[in-house]
Amino acid sequence: MRTRRGLSYPIEAAVNACDRGAGKRKTTTNCKRREPDFAAGEYLVRRKKNRLISTQKTGGTDLFDSLPDDLVISILCKLSSSASCPTDFINVSLTCKRLNGLVLHPLVLAKASPKTFAVKAKNWSDSAHRFLKLFADAGNVEACYTLGMIRFYCLQNRGSGASLMAKAAISSYAPALYSLAVVQFNGSGGSKSDKDLRAGVALCARAAFLGHIDALRELGHCLQDGYGVRQNVTEGRRFLVQANARELAFVLSKPNSGLPARTWLTWNPRAYSNHRHLTGNGPNGCPLLSDFGCNVPAPESHPASRFMTEWFATRGGSAGCGLRLCSHIGCGRSETRKHEFRRCSVCGAVNYCSRACQALDWKLRHKEECAPAERWVDEGDGDGDEGGVDGDDDDVMIES
Repeated sequence: MRTRRGLSYPIEAAVNACDRGAGKRKTTTNCKRREPDFAAGEYLVRRKKNRLISTQKTGGTDLFDSLPDDLVISILCKLSSSASCPTDFINVSLTCKRLNGLVLHPLVLAKASPKTFAVKAKNWSDSAHRFLKLFADAGNVEACYTLGMIRFYCLQNRGSGASLMAKAAISSYAPALYSLAVVQFNGSGGSKSDKDLRAGVALCARAAFLGHIDALRELGHCLQDGYGVRQNVTEGRRFLVQANARELAFVLSKPNSGLPARTWLTWNPRAYSNHRHLTGNGPNGCPLLSDFGCNVPAPESHPASRFMTEWFATRGGSAGCGLRLCSHIGCGRSETRKHEFRRCSVCGAVNYCSRACQALDWKLRHKEECAPAERWVDEGDGDGDEGGVDGDDDDVMIES
């Protein structure tokens, strides 16, 4: 069907035009004499566009938009729990607008792994603080503990840091329970009179019940020495043996540990004659029965401990104002007042926040460096005691 200009109408357009003409004028039935509403060329262009749009809707539909939110959130929870660095988490949020909103869902933040918010001390800023606080506000116990330790020891915000650690401890997070026990033992954030040994022992017992190795070792020393609890040497030795056994089992459970049996089944304490305390198990005694433990690789430090170690390393290795750091390289804790930590009673050159840190540092390096000193005195007038703490093997410390 052609027009006066020689253009061809599509059949559908001609039928529609006739129908419209018949509706407007009942008496007119000749559709050829009716002028179209728009030019035929414009109609063809519109028809082509409509065809492309309909093809995109039917054949090229993005199925991701049809997925329900709860399914996407479940997938994001798996991704956040397996992320190896904060970049993995951030890249997901930058993918599209929908993921940018769902990735901040409380369930996704609560399931995130510690590596997801493992911020380095050299990159610390207000933005990093807010980023870590997102996870803590969502109820992530790892984030609560990490941010609590950073605020308590690094930012010196004692109240807020302790409350965050307590929030993680309420959720039965063993490292938070043990850290609060160390705070109670040392009276951190207050004066010497703020020490609460009974509360420290109770928190240690709870963390030990959950299988925390350092808490088991700390509780064993407390029972052996009668520190904050009635003395029970036999029960204390049982906890120390259990801590050594758990430490060995943890290392051997790793698929690529590569630890030969001879390296931990035998240990000669007399090889280090500079230490005045030797075990009574003979020169080849079983290390499981000693406070020194097994000759196994050092456990991996917690992200919070690594952050604090880097934080104070960038500040000259000191907390400032004459405050000392724990000599165990994997700890990172600092004093909150002068002479808060206790020193080794043999050399007096190192100080520790807890007996568990002393036991770990003894195996790592101090057994080769410790040498009896004829005399050493406190520098300055601290608030500590000079009375020795009796014990076996490597748990002898003196309050400075």
